[in-house]
Amino acid sequence: MANKKDKKGFFQGFKEFISRGNVLDMAVGVIIGGAFGAIVASMVNDIIMPLIAGIFGKASFENMYGVIRGVSDYSTLTYADAITQAAAEGATIIAYGKFIQSVVNFLIIAFFLYVVVVVVIKGIQKRAEERRLAEEAALKAAEEAEKEPEAPAEPVIPEDILLLTEIRDQLKDLNKGKK
Repeated sequence: MANKKDKKGFFQGFKEFISRGNVLDMAVGVIIGGAFGAIVASMVNDIIMPLIAGIFGKASFENMYGVIRGVSDYSTLTYADAITQAAAEGATIIAYGKFIQSVVNFLIIAFFLYVVVVVVIKGIQKRAEERRLAEEAALKAAEEAEKEPEAPAEPVIPEDILLLTEIRDQLKDLNKGKK
């Protein structure tokens, strides 16, 4: 009986943990980050490194190395064969090409992340500015609507004045008729 209760509590706790927004956001970020990493790796390997190879004559920095202490001439061997033979002979090799390649990859990834973040932030700022300007315009229009004077009401003429005006008009008409 206690075993079922423990399982239920475990799964309930797991469900609550997964249901938290931060965990889901993090999971989405990791997945998108992995996809972004593949895009950047393709950009580096398929576009940028061939350009660098055209400039420096090497398709990749990874195969660059220097021999500090060794018996044989490794320059005629491929990178993998040179490393294998050097290890067998006890030679000391510094594979600085891998470091250079890692630095290039880092700089490219950092650049693309910077561009993406700047574009996203500018987009958010632009939308916020547009929203702020729209709110200000609506507020200004509301204030101006309140400030506009109401159309002046026609003056109310007292009844005695109206009566006197009628009498005057009738007297004028009578006088016109006698003449």
